[in-house]
Amino acid sequence: MKTLLINSHPEFNKKTTYSSKLQDLFLGKFHEQFDPNQITTINLYDMDIPRVEQGQLLTIWEKKRVGEILTQGEKKIDETSVALLKQFKDHHRIVIVSPLHNFNVTSRLKDYLDNILIARETFKYTETGSVGLMVDDYKMLFLQASGGIYTNNDRYTNLDFSYKYLKEVFEEIMGFSRVGIVRAQGTNLLLKEEEIMNEAEKMLNHEWNLFV
Repeated sequence: MKTLLINSHPEFNKKTTYSSKLQDLFLGKFHEQFDPNQITTINLYDMDIPRVEQGQLLTIWEKKRVGEILTQGEKKIDETSVALLKQFKDHHRIVIVSPLHNFNVTSRLKDYLDNILIARETFKYTETGSVGLMVDDYKMLFLQASGGIYTNNDRYTNLDFSYKYLKEVFEEIMGFSRVGIVRAQGTNLLLKEEEIMNEAEKMLNHEWNLFV
């Protein structure tokens, strides 16, 4: 069962971020149990991700809908988008590593998902609403670093839109069988790194068997 690790941190190669520490925590556990060749890692901020805007996906989708010929530049963008979708579908275990940006996912992660949420590919429309097509034991684990704490059942709990968004998109729209989260939170508070990562490791241990 292949795993795709999607790093959506703008500073993906900076090892001191808590997102990086979460990724290392996951990889350490993964490599204890699985062959390293079973995991593929991509860094979204080191890639050209097609965007939903004029001259890119909006133009390409419309041209393909009416049968117009794509320019060479549009063909290249379209090929990139198709390749991202194929790679995504070929991996049954998805791991997303991300900081919390203004209570939501990073902009590049949203761009990536715009290439994945494609009708008749990962979901389809029916007379009674959309139906997920990713139902063959697909699972997703979200590794999120945040400056604040979002599990204290206070005013901040309802502001963590990132996990809510991803959970609904992956489970309700695409049909994933499981979506979980591991948090390194409170990184901007007066908490020790050891305390933050110990809590993250407990969450990972809890989610692990549900994920694999």
